[in-house]
Amino acid sequence: MRWCCQLPRASWGAGLGRAPQTSDKRIPFLIHWSWPLKGECPFGPPRAFIRHHGNWADSTPHPGRHGQLFRSASAAEAIQRHRRNLAEWFIRLPREERQFGPTFALDTVHVDPVIRETAPDELLRPSAELALEHQLPQPALPPLVLSQLFEPDACGRRVQTVVLYGTVGTGKSTLVRKMVLDWCHGRLPAFELLIPFSCEDLSSLGPTPASLYQLVTQRYTPLKEVLPLMAAAGSRLLFVLHGLERLNLDFRLAGTELCSDPEEPKAPAAIMVNLLRKYMLPEASILVTTRPSAIGRIPSKYVGRYGEICGFSDTNLQKLYFQLRLNQPDCGRRTGGTGISATSAQHDSMVQMLSRNLEGHHQIAAACFLPSYCWLVCATLHFLHAPIPAGQTLTSIYTSFLRLNFSGETLDSTDPSKVSLMAYAARTLGKLAHKGVTSRKTYFSEEDVRGCLEAGIKTEEEFQLLHIFRRDALRFFLAPCVEPGHPGTYVFTVPAMQEYLAALYIVLGLHKTTLQRVGKDVAELVGRVGEDVSLVLGILAKLLPLRILPLLFNLLKVVPRVFGRVIGKSQEVVAQATVLAMFREEDYYNDDVLDQMGASILGVEGPRRHPDEPSEDEVFELFPMFVGGLLSAHSRAVLAQLGCPIKNLDVLENAQAIRKKLGAQGRQVLPPSELLDYLFFHYEFQNQHFSAEVLRSLRRLDLAGVRMTPLKCTVVAAVLGSGRHTLDEVNLASCQLDSTGLCTLMPVLLRARKLGLQLNSLGPEACKNLRDLLLHDQCQITTLRLSNNPLTAEGVALLVEGLAGNTSLKHLSLLHTGLGDEGLELLADQLDQNPQLQELNVAYNGAGDRAALALAQAAWKHPSLELLHLYFNELSSEGRQVLRDVGSTAEGGARVVVSLTEGTAVSEYWSVILSEVQRNLNIWDRARVQRHLELLLRDLEDSRGATLNPWRKAQMLRVEGEVKALLEQLGGSRS
Repeated sequence: MRWCCQLPRASWGAGLGRAPQTSDKRIPFLIHWSWPLKGECPFGPPRAFIRHHGNWADSTPHPGRHGQLFRSASAAEAIQRHRRNLAEWFIRLPREERQFGPTFALDTVHVDPVIRETAPDELLRPSAELALEHQLPQPALPPLVLSQLFEPDACGRRVQTVVLYGTVGTGKSTLVRKMVLDWCHGRLPAFELLIPFSCEDLSSLGPTPASLYQLVTQRYTPLKEVLPLMAAAGSRLLFVLHGLERLNLDFRLAGTELCSDPEEPKAPAAIMVNLLRKYMLPEASILVTTRPSAIGRIPSKYVGRYGEICGFSDTNLQKLYFQLRLNQPDCGRRTGGTGISATSAQHDSMVQMLSRNLEGHHQIAAACFLPSYCWLVCATLHFLHAPIPAGQTLTSIYTSFLRLNFSGETLDSTDPSKVSLMAYAARTLGKLAHKGVTSRKTYFSEEDVRGCLEAGIKTEEEFQLLHIFRRDALRFFLAPCVEPGHPGTYVFTVPAMQEYLAALYIVLGLHKTTLQRVGKDVAELVGRVGEDVSLVLGILAKLLPLRILPLLFNLLKVVPRVFGRVIGKSQEVVAQATVLAMFREEDYYNDDVLDQMGASILGVEGPRRHPDEPSEDEVFELFPMFVGGLLSAHSRAVLAQLGCPIKNLDVLENAQAIRKKLGAQGRQVLPPSELLDYLFFHYEFQNQHFSAEVLRSLRRLDLAGVRMTPLKCTVVAAVLGSGRHTLDEVNLASCQLDSTGLCTLMPVLLRARKLGLQLNSLGPEACKNLRDLLLHDQCQITTLRLSNNPLTAEGVALLVEGLAGNTSLKHLSLLHTGLGDEGLELLADQLDQNPQLQELNVAYNGAGDRAALALAQAAWKHPSLELLHLYFNELSSEGRQVLRDVGSTAEGGARVVVSLTEGTAVSEYWSVILSEVQRNLNIWDRARVQRHLELLLRDLEDSRGATLNPWRKAQMLRVEGEVKALLEQLGGSRS
């Protein structure tokens, strides 16, 4: 899952406006893929930052005899009501858009895609030229802005009908929605009335007759009062026909008769044909949007201008899009205002890293050429860095992304098979993606792509469907590779899409093994032959007294069914592929999959890898996550809308097969990053019963060193929080945890016996959560390690409240937590409130003689405390001696460790002290540690000189050698 390379540091403005470069040696075989990746755009200079705040505002009404048409009060009020209704309808955003914050709205945040005017002969060339053959770039007209769509053409002719076309993902729907909102807000003065029609809606009516006026009033009731004025509106009346590919139009007179009366009932398709013919309301303006394959449904003589929606062919537009989306003031907050959003500085840093990746790495710029993929990048970054809604998964983001772009569209509305576009992509490109995952490759040759697209095609109808898919959707999934060292190859537009499609391919049962393919044919053959043989055996059984014949008769009936059922099962294939990808030892020491995704989008700072260097192995750790996610109930519901249904029985059998495989593999000890990936798989699956059963054997949760972002905390809490079995140890050392993360992880922490929170920069605020954790009636913690966190005395004041009410804690480490004298005195005053504590470590806290002696006296009086660590505090020689003397005379009580020696003997805890120093050598104050080690060395030398026991002298010499070795590491060795 790699999308970035090592990028040099660069300023925000570096390369501003630079378009991606690629070699001209080989023209890609995928249609129209040459121009967006050229250094010079064939349709003029690249556009700078453009924010769509009403590009129509400066457009002037068409001159002519049409003045203010709707002057009457009733007509004006009807138009205003129509504007309000349209605005309320078109301003509604899908749930996927609302994640960008409550202030996000399309009419305030929008970036116009580039629109390139094209000529009819360029569009309507023979289909052979639009297949996979070598194609030279055509000379292009300059780009268009929205206000120029209905301006006179180059010959001065008035333009009444405009056709905008673009492949899936270029932003046709968003552009139409923005235009309608602009008109509702008065930013399209050239048109007094705008009437949008969805061709999907019209096609659902079938041949049911209805007049144009009926079609209008059924959808826009306020316009009943202005219907008589529509005929006189002329060019100031704008019809918008969105999604023409969903409507079957027949412009032959034999197929659609002429009709000029807007009140005469006709089939909706016939009404639209006569509007486009300019036979009905001939002066009206019409804007049509469609996919490229349906352009030919309107004869070119009825079209005044063609415009291709080219997406964000300039990286400046991509940057602007990301700035507007990622810098929403309240983006990332949960409903109700809870949760913590990233700061403005964090957002700015994220946008700058993304910008540098766009400038320095061409493949992501080639992907973000499609506005839809810009949306996907933003949605993924929000998922990774902002608090997420309950139940949102990475798989649900990708599945919703496909729903936003395909929404259950059929590949060809004229084809009787009504093949879902998404189902077609899963069958063809899913096969290519799966081959890449199994062979661990992301680059595909032209032959690879052809082999998967053209496999099994035998009829003319199938070739026609393939042609439509190539024109409309192929470049949505595949892009030419622009990385050095891979000329003439193709990659999936974003790396994760390859793993998603591969997972979809096997979950839908489209992947068949050789045994399954051959076995299916054999079962069918045996079944056909068995019918004839059974008939013969039935006759013989009646004529001859052979008892074995009825048995053979029944076997011939049963064997084909059983054989076909056994070899036809794909559940084992799904489970085997999932578990093998999840437990690959080669991937054990990679970053966790969530960090990999973030790095692939934002880039990695550092030197760029030389093209001649061997590339690293490809990693496909998202593949099993997507398999689990696609089996979840939410994803299956969305996939059913896309024409890719997954049966409940198949999900059950797949889950059972995966559970069986995980039961054998899931007990092994995994590195922290791989353990998080394993938990992320369960999170994507969204099945608590399944996860609880599989994870019952997990007793040690070791995530040390994993950067625990809010998302990762949510993942761990969601997967393990509902379990009931006790966790022997939870190790969250060096995880960059904060108080919010502790709060999220509370259900998991309550089940831990040993809890390690070292090296997390936890401050006094986090102590509130720790206090609540210790006071919880379900708390099972016996060992709590908080070393190397800036708790300070303020935090310990909260912590001792938890100690007073806790009944399980026995071992507490507050090593190097900045307690000082005040903190130790607080502990001394409250220590007797926790009668079951057995060990307390307050070493290296800068405490003096008085506070250390007070705590030691409290420890000696404590009923159960056995060990108190006080070494590396700011104790004088006299103070250490007092502690030794008092400790030697105290009857019972705790042992106080202040040095490596105890009288003239080596302390039995010397290895504990030195191991702590060794472990923290790189994070502690080196000068301070050096000073303490020198004091300890002096104590050892003095004790060695004071004893005559040769065995003790040998022990002390050994410990002296260890201390000197540590001093040498610090650069302060002494003889």
